[in-house]
Amino acid sequence: MAVPRTAPILVASNRGPVSYTLGQDGSLTARRGGGGLVSGLSAIGPDANAVWVCAALGEGDRAAARRAGDSHLNPGDTGGQQVRMLDIAPDVFAAAYNGIANSVLWFIHHLLYQTPVEPVFDAEFADQWAAYEAYNAAFADALAEEAVDEAAVLVQDYHLALVPAMLRERRPDLRIGHFSHTPWAPPDYYRLLPDEVAAGVLRGILGGDRAAFLTERWAGAFADCCAAVLGAEIVRDGDGDGDGDGDGAATAVRFEGRETRLGVHGLGADADFLRQRSRQADVDERLTSLRAQIGPDRKSIVRVDRTELSKNIVRGLLAYRRLLETHPEWRERVVHVAFAYPSRQDLAVYRDYTERVRRIAEEINAEYGTEGWTPVALHVKDDFARSLAAYRLADVALVNPIRDGMNLVAKEVPVVSERGCALVLSREAGAYAELGDDALVVNPYDVEATARALDAALRMSDGERADRTKRLAAAATALPPQAWFLAQLRAL
Repeated sequence: MAVPRTAPILVASNRGPVSYTLGQDGSLTARRGGGGLVSGLSAIGPDANAVWVCAALGEGDRAAARRAGDSHLNPGDTGGQQVRMLDIAPDVFAAAYNGIANSVLWFIHHLLYQTPVEPVFDAEFADQWAAYEAYNAAFADALAEEAVDEAAVLVQDYHLALVPAMLRERRPDLRIGHFSHTPWAPPDYYRLLPDEVAAGVLRGILGGDRAAFLTERWAGAFADCCAAVLGAEIVRDGDGDGDGDGDGAATAVRFEGRETRLGVHGLGADADFLRQRSRQADVDERLTSLRAQIGPDRKSIVRVDRTELSKNIVRGLLAYRRLLETHPEWRERVVHVAFAYPSRQDLAVYRDYTERVRRIAEEINAEYGTEGWTPVALHVKDDFARSLAAYRLADVALVNPIRDGMNLVAKEVPVVSERGCALVLSREAGAYAELGDDALVVNPYDVEATARALDAALRMSDGERADRTKRLAAAATALPPQAWFLAQLRAL
């Protein structure tokens, strides 16, 4: 039976706003998610008839998707949102998600390959790429079925890079936007991809009316790739006569008779939610526990990350070890509270990285720890309330990714901080574009310089730290999730 076209606004993303656990008796338990998209979509209001299309991620999700069929999930599970969850074959999903999205596109945009030995694009990769195409086609089909005439469709992230062009073929009447939450690789690195794949991803995104990014830097890199790989024409600020020879920021890409506009929307922190949530009883309990673990009259250096390769946790620990080595006056006076929550543990390279983080933390504690002082307090079990507690007490926040589309931790800490927090920030984080003036900025590969920045942050006066934190918080909340989402919608 054909799905009725009812949605004037649609969102597509790999992960949806709800996940399901399948009980032994066949029952399903729903758990609602958080994050910018969930918060942003709620800004539209329940009467807008918006539909969210997402993929089933596990057995519980697949059971829920099968029971719903081509209809939407139970609105009681989704907070009233209309959600269509796609039951994509597990082998296709795994090849598209782990094989291509997380092991190829993520590595390309975050510059993570060890190029003497990887990547290797062989027959297995070709099969995985075919799965990625099938996965994107499933989303395009569902969106085409759900959308009313001239509906607005916001496609999210690198998982769904092919959807805009596929959807354009099925429904040329739609207004289609794509948003990239990751960085974008520069042309020389992007062209590690096989030629047809490199061109295919760009053509996919250019199928939309608009391609949006977290920073101007990433938008410019995308435009540069379109020019280098496709020979596309780039429209820039100052190009008054429309001949593409302006010298400012890239504003559009012209290719094969179409123009795709470029946009920048720097996702900000949700200040109201963070301040309210960070003062709840479970956060207070964890704050008391963390303070006891740190000890009285000691400063804290806090980091909160997934053990994602791009987050650069290992070099952060090495910089802290170097701080203790070169500035012995900080021994027994500071604790590095490191939250390293395991990520993508179904991939061997991530399991190995997580183990390396644990091993280095243990080495630092063995080398420098005393009976009353543990230099590194490493926590690996995900606990949002504990993260918020750490935000509240942090004297220094260490955010040193190799490369990051934005990095919301850098934006959240100043919002929640109680006494002011010095931010040590990688210049390769998207957040640098907005927060760089009031952070201590580091090259993420330079362990020596990062150690010096940690020392300067620890020595910063209370007054300067408080003043910087106020400015950081203002910049961090300039475009909260609801405004961020609506800005994309209006721009279509």
